[in-house]
Amino acid sequence: MAERTIADLEALLLRLDGKGYKAYKGVEGVYRAPTFTLFIDHVQGDPFAPPSRVRVQVELRKAGFPPDTYSTKSRRIALADFLTRQFAAAAERVEERMGTGHSGLIAIDRPGQEILERTSVVITEEYVEARFVVGLPARGRRILGKEAAELLCRKVPKIVEEALFFSRLDRRSLYLHILTAEDADWLREQLPKRGLVAFVADGSILPRRSGVDDRPLQPEKAIPFRSPESLKVEFHLPNRGLIKGMGIPEGVTLIVGGGYHGKSTLLNAIQLGVYNHIPGDGREFVVTIPSAVKIRAEDGRRIEKVDISPFISNLPFG
Repeated sequence: MAERTIADLEALLLRLDGKGYKAYKGVEGVYRAPTFTLFIDHVQGDPFAPPSRVRVQVELRKAGFPPDTYSTKSRRIALADFLTRQFAAAAERVEERMGTGHSGLIAIDRPGQEILERTSVVITEEYVEARFVVGLPARGRRILGKEAAELLCRKVPKIVEEALFFSRLDRRSLYLHILTAEDADWLREQLPKRGLVAFVADGSILPRRSGVDDRPLQPEKAIPFRSPESLKVEFHLPNRGLIKGMGIPEGVTLIVGGGYHGKSTLLNAIQLGVYNHIPGDGREFVVTIPSAVKIRAEDGRRIEKVDISPFISNLPFG
């Protein structure tokens, strides 16, 4: 792809105003801006097709992130996750639908409550790269060149400035995100050494707002988790320090209780403990060994000729 400047892109988009939508193909390429590089990798065929694929790269030295924010794999993953969330929020603030189809869309992978390794933001030794999509503006199937120039040459640079430069971010929130994930990773590594398969920290908020809202239940409605004394263990996390909670040992553990006593809520939190969670989720220090899997019987399915003696041969009181 030929390399041009953002000014070249703006001039090209203005020339395309009013032309047929397929003329947008001519904007594919690489464009230099003073603080970043814009890559238009793929242009959609019409305004109703999947949006155009775009990337921006900021040199790491210009982005200004201290080395301790990406010095380990754990920190790099958490930093990329944090930047993805910042980019999504900034895009939401400036996005304005214009024209037909996806016109005016600016979108990046929107993370949930988990901190995961993603391809939406990539951090290397040389640069920070954000990968997202835009809906190139059109009325019908005619190019809106002025609106496209505003989108790519004004709004995208504004998002980049707000989301990919250390000086523009909330430093406390950034480090809290990174250090919380690092503590969870460390804690997960310690479980096998202590003969445990999972850990649930005291004070964790396990209930969710609803079946379709994975955010924590409002504090006034939630009961913080407390470990039974028989299962209580403690760890000294690298960043947070002392933490206490319930350690679930290797072997068979039964969770029993009446209806709506929290059995499923606890199990759901444990099964998701293979992932790290964002600060404020309530399950930041509910961790499970990475190899854990969930197995459940299909509703209504009959099982026969299965040896279950290992589960019942050593029950208390015979």
